[in-house]
Amino acid sequence: MSNLSFSHQEIKAFRSATPGVRQVVHFNNAGAALMPEVVGNKVIEYIQHELNYGGYETAAKYSSEIDTVYSALAKYLNCTPSEIAIMENATVAWGQAYQSIPLEPGDTILTSISEYASNYIPFLQLKKRLGVAVKAIPNDDHGQIDVTALSEMIHDRVKLIAITHVPTNGGLVNPAAKVGAIAREHDIWYLLDACQSVGQMPLNVEELGCDFLSATSRKYLRGPRGVGFLYVSQDKVSQIEPAVLDLQGAEWKTKEIYTARKDARKFENWESNLAGVVGLAKAVEYMLELGVERIWARIQHLADYLRSELVKIPGLEVHDLGEVKCGIVSFTSSTKVQPLKAQLHEAGFNVSIIQPSYTLLDMQARDLGKMIRASVHYYNTVEEIDRFVDFLRKI
Repeated sequence: MSNLSFSHQEIKAFRSATPGVRQVVHFNNAGAALMPEVVGNKVIEYIQHELNYGGYETAAKYSSEIDTVYSALAKYLNCTPSEIAIMENATVAWGQAYQSIPLEPGDTILTSISEYASNYIPFLQLKKRLGVAVKAIPNDDHGQIDVTALSEMIHDRVKLIAITHVPTNGGLVNPAAKVGAIAREHDIWYLLDACQSVGQMPLNVEELGCDFLSATSRKYLRGPRGVGFLYVSQDKVSQIEPAVLDLQGAEWKTKEIYTARKDARKFENWESNLAGVVGLAKAVEYMLELGVERIWARIQHLADYLRSELVKIPGLEVHDLGEVKCGIVSFTSSTKVQPLKAQLHEAGFNVSIIQPSYTLLDMQARDLGKMIRASVHYYNTVEEIDRFVDFLRKI
């Protein structure tokens, strides 16, 4: 851990580069993290230029900066730039991938008990519309996906495994690479929602074994809202076509013929939030400069400390799972959740409320109601955690 830790001077420097820490104690990084000043300034700079010179002209001026987002994300994920598509958000990225997978009546989708509502609802739609089966993989004793149970669920009609790497609550990191090994062994499509693992930890798509990986800019990457991305394996991209193509993803050749692109960018739309794209590029570069391994080590250290302090407070219960835990800390209190969040907000602490409907299978299985989610990032401090815990203890 010591060789991965940030020095006091480094912590001071990246906190100085994050204006938001001077206003609030931000424990809502799994919702939307505070942007570094260099990222926010780049977005403002782009919009200011667009205000003065026009949208198309600004896009042309910043074309090389826009293009850097592909190489930066490829470096992070250990893939090629041609395997990256920039999307409007993570929901669009996940949906475009999901809808491109060829499924037929009677096929089976395997997913996780901790799956997010925005992923599970489309499964139910497809079940109603097409007649596919949707089955949740049981959890093991750690509360994460049971890979042995997954192996036993495989049969010739299982056509898709779609899971969330880091669920919206519970703190766990699902064993995504072990799931990927099973998917590859049986040649099953594998879609990984990495919204809350991207930017928080090292990711290698070769090790993960996924065909698709979807994510957003606004969470642990510390980028702007309104932009996300999709990784599509080059091995599989030629086998699929997006449900909707436009002139970004295909070329209209004759009256009856079009030709789709041969890389991941066939999933893109021509119209996009380019100010967000240059901000995302800057955010990824900023993360890579700091070092993802060091970021991950600090996040785990801070989250472990937060959990260890919260469990000491009478009337408060931490509900985190997993053999490997991340920066998301979920807890309930004898105080009602909504008033508690309001009190925290008034005192300058940003947190989220997790509704049971967000991860319905998981919350019902554990008989949980609304929870507070406090999600830490590397720019948070032990002192901030102490202030947070002291405030909770007092109220």
